[in-house]
Amino acid sequence: MALRYFHAEPVANSLKSMIPLKEKGLEYESVYVDLHKFEQHQPWFVAINPEGQVPVLDHDGTIITHTTVINEYLEDAFPDAQPADGPLRPRDPLGASRMRYWNKFIDEHVMNFVSMHGWHRMVGVIARNVESGEFGKLLENIPLPDQRKKWATARSGFSEADLANATAKIEYAVDKVERQLGDTAWLAGDGYTLADINFYSHCGMMVERMFPELEIAVRAPRLVEWRDRMSARPGVAAALKGEDRTAPGLRTWTGHVR
Repeated sequence: MALRYFHAEPVANSLKSMIPLKEKGLEYESVYVDLHKFEQHQPWFVAINPEGQVPVLDHDGTIITHTTVINEYLEDAFPDAQPADGPLRPRDPLGASRMRYWNKFIDEHVMNFVSMHGWHRMVGVIARNVESGEFGKLLENIPLPDQRKKWATARSGFSEADLANATAKIEYAVDKVERQLGDTAWLAGDGYTLADINFYSHCGMMVERMFPELEIAVRAPRLVEWRDRMSARPGVAAALKGEDRTAPGLRTWTGHVR
C-alpha cells in the first residue's frame, strides 16, 4: 500500500482530506504543490490531475480527486483504520445519510462562498502582482473554464453585490450549524464525522478572522466551542502543522497558526 497526497497549505480543501489521513493514522507521502507558483497548472501536475486542482490522492497509482470523494474513498479503502472514538463515516444508514446531508450542504452552500472571499482577499493580490502579458499566458494554462474565469475575476475584483451575497450565505450557514449544535454534539449526531471535518476546513476554523463583523463569539457560542474541540483533536492539530509556503503578507485571515 502506497499513498501520495498532493496538496497546498493546510487550509480549505487541502486540509479537508489531510485531516482524515491523520485521524486514521495512515502513512503517506506528502507532496506540496505551490499554488503561488501556479504549479497546479504545470504539465507535470496536469498529467496527474487533468483538472489542474489540488488535492489529489494517489493510491498505488489510482488517482482520486475532489475532497468529499477522497474522504469517502479513504473510508472504503481503509475501514479498519479509525480514530479511537469511532469511524469517520457512521456505519448505520441513518447516521451515514445525515453525514452526507451536511457534506452536500457544505459543498454546495458554504465552500464556494467562503472561497469567494478568500479569492477576493488573497488570490486577487497574487493575480494583480503578475504582469498583464504573463497573466494572460497563465490563464491559457488553466484547464477548467470556470477556474480561468475565477482567476480573471480575482484579478479585477469580485463585485460588492456578489461579496454581499456570499456573506449572507455564510451567515445562514453559521446560524444553521449553531442550531444543530444545540441538538447534537457534532454536525451529523453524537459522533465526530467527515461532515465536521468538512465544515471546519472551509469555514469553522477561520470564520471569526475572516468576518469579525459577524461577532461569532456572541452570535454562535456553540460553534466556537465545537471549533475548539475540533482544533484540540490530535489528528486535526497534526494536519494544521502541514507544510505552508504562503507569503507572510497573505497570512491574515485563515486562522491557521503560521
